[in-house]
Amino acid sequence: MKKFIKIKNNNFLGSKEHQKFIKIQKTKTFFVHFTRLLLLIALLGIWELSAKLNWADPFITSSPSRIINQTIELYNNGTLFKHILITLNETVLAFALSTAIGAFIAILLFIISPLRRVLEPYLVILNSLPKIALGPLIIIWVGVGTKAIVTMGILICVVITTINLLNAYLEVSNEKIMLLRSMGANKFQILTKLIIPATLPNFMATLKINLGMAWVGVIMGEYLSSSAGLGYLLVYGGQVFQLDLVMTSIVILCILSGIMYGIISILEKIIVKKR
Repeated sequence: MKKFIKIKNNNFLGSKEHQKFIKIQKTKTFFVHFTRLLLLIALLGIWELSAKLNWADPFITSSPSRIINQTIELYNNGTLFKHILITLNETVLAFALSTAIGAFIAILLFIISPLRRVLEPYLVILNSLPKIALGPLIIIWVGVGTKAIVTMGILICVVITTINLLNAYLEVSNEKIMLLRSMGANKFQILTKLIIPATLPNFMATLKINLGMAWVGVIMGEYLSSSAGLGYLLVYGGQVFQLDLVMTSIVILCILSGIMYGIISILEKIIVKKR
């Protein structure tokens, strides 16, 4: 009985210390989020003040109030959500397709090692190639509009996805692979039971990289061939010197990319907890 009470008391003390640790961590997290918000408010305030007091030419730098007014104007004429949805759909499509294609190629190269040795230098060359140089060819190959824009996004993301995931697969401990082989596991079983679960953190990190690259690819594609979308607004605003429109498009892009990044981060936490 005394032994049980002692163990129970030790568990209680451990639980109390654990709660104290959790409270400290929550306080630190709150402080980080509060500081981020404070920094954002300070930057916006300085930006607005510099425009109001003519420390900087608002025609060139715009200002938060002018961006809000421009956003309201886009909403009132019914084009705000049209441009947002077009670019968002193209980005999600390019992101999803490039991730799926890149993961498939990485798995294929991992399973077929002779093919990997043959294609590895070509992957490096393709990764270093400026994809914007392929713009005219993309338009000729697939036409203008959404197809060309999504293709540009895929080309930018797919090689990076392949290289990152393939390197992650190859870094898995050879001892674990040899252990599974000694138990009679084939390459497919090693891949599904060991490689993919072990490289989930790398996969989530690749998703975060892909997200940014997909936005870059889609905006580049809209520069080349589009009649709507946030990239189109950027080009149009620059051509007619409506820099408020340019800054508004940039701010909207920042917000959308931040939301998508947050979704991936939440997904990552859920997957890590399940592991």
